[in-house]
This record gives sequence, structure tokens and C-alpha cells, in this order.
Amino acid sequence: MTQSRAWILTLSCEDRPKIVATVTNVLAALGSNIAESSQYWDRPSNRFFMRIVFVAPSSIDQEGLEKALAATVAEFAMAMTLRAQDVTPAMIVLVSKFDHCFEHLLYQVRSGWLKAKIAAVVSNHEWCRASAEAAGLAFHFWPVSKDNKAEQEKKILDLFGRSGAELVVLARYMQILSDDLSSRLFGRVINIHHSFLPSFKGAKPYHQAYDRGVKIIGATAHYVTPNLDEGPIIEQETERVTHALSIDELIAVGRDVESRVLSRAVKLHLDLRVLLNGRRTVVL
Repeated sequence: MTQSRAWILTLSCEDRPKIVATVTNVLAALGSNIAESSQYWDRPSNRFFMRIVFVAPSSIDQEGLEKALAATVAEFAMAMTLRAQDVTPAMIVLVSKFDHCFEHLLYQVRSGWLKAKIAAVVSNHEWCRASAEAAGLAFHFWPVSKDNKAEQEKKILDLFGRSGAELVVLARYMQILSDDLSSRLFGRVINIHHSFLPSFKGAKPYHQAYDRGVKIIGATAHYVTPNLDEGPIIEQETERVTHALSIDELIAVGRDVESRVLSRAVKLHLDLRVLLNGRRTVVL
């Protein structure tokens, strides 16, 4: 029996005829079998997006696949990503004092639902050290002030490069990343925030929402950009609430939603299901 390996291929380009046929013919010529295929044509931008999971003979490695697809990528001016499905991607988690999102990520990794490796945990507080070290994770306590912010961000960037991570997760990291770091890691940093923005900016958003008697709360996971909390949205969820909830109960509901939304967004990204389309995302 021929040994095989599954791969994930994503691509995006200007839409035109024969894209699907050309790509699938290349894969077929290699003896590959397509296991899953999703595609989308965004008419306003005339951009085409596709994600394919295919099984290829194990004799063909990453370099061989990229070489076989090179002419097609050039012909259609494609942005392409290719990764073996059995590769476990790594991420760095940044956290401050609130640990609910961090703890949920730990659980989902441990349970196997989130097929990822946490390469390191970085925090500007010591609060999450015990949890990180109990999970066998490297914990870096790097306090941030206006005087050392650039230096600490350089440490984060260096750690990102050394660790081989492909994603930085802001699990309620209560620091605003600089425009420089946000730009250099665009598409590779995910943040979570309450969906009240921009209606309830600033401190204590849940208290502001409580005072206004909101009936729906929620959370939004998005890519970080220099424009604060305006990056391309990956995942969202809302939860109905009533006047009967206390402020503490409202906060508990909100944090539960935040944890779920962030974990789903991370999973979508690491499964190569999120493709950027300008200020928007296409999730396949």
C-alpha cells in the first residue's frame, strides 16, 4: 500500500477562468486525491479564495509540491500557503492579569481540540506564571512601561522568530502593540475584545454596558493592525442578557464568551481557514 500524507493548500488571486481546473490538474498529475475543497469569489474585489485538503504520495515533500505548483502560482499571481496537515503549529500567548482566555486556550490544547503547541507565554504581570509553569510552558515576565516598551516589543519579536511560532495570541494582554510591531506581524497576531467597541471604549466597558441596560453582549476576535481594534474580524459571538443580572454576573457571561470566541479564532487561523481580503477576512 502506497504511503501518503495530507496537506493543506490555500490560495488567493484575482478571479479569472480555469483557476480551479489548473490547480486540481497539477495535484492530480502528482497522484494526489482531494479530500476537502472550499472556494469563494468576492465579487466587489474580484478576488478568488480557495482552501484544499489533499492527500499526496509520501515520496513528494514540501519542496516538491511547491515546485510543482510554482508555474500555476506565477501564472495567476497567487498568494499561496502550503502545510502538511500533521504539522503542529506553534503560537506565543501574551496575557496580563485576566486569565480566563489563557486558561481556556490551555484546556483546548490539552484536550486536543486545538491542535497547536504553545511555544511560550509572555506577560507584563506574574499572575499567570503558576498556570503556565504547571503546564510545562516557558513563562517570560516582561513588565512594560513607556520607557521600555520598544525594548520589550523587540524581545517579543525575537522570541517569535526563535520559537518558530506562526501566531501571537493576545489573551487579554492589556497593552497596545506599537504600530511598528502591529505592521511587522500583520495577519499573525489575534486579539480578543468585547463587542461593545466602539460604543463603550475605555475603562470598565461591562460597567458602562450595565449602566446602559444592554440586552446583548459579546466578543470579537480580530487581527491586530495599527488602527486600534479595527483589524479584520475572524470570529464573533453574542449572548442575550437581562436586567436581572448583576454586574458580576454580566462580567462572567462576557468572559465566558470571550474565551470561546478567541479559541475558535485561533483554531480557524491555525487550520489555515482564514484568508485576508483587505480589511475583511474570508473564512473557509
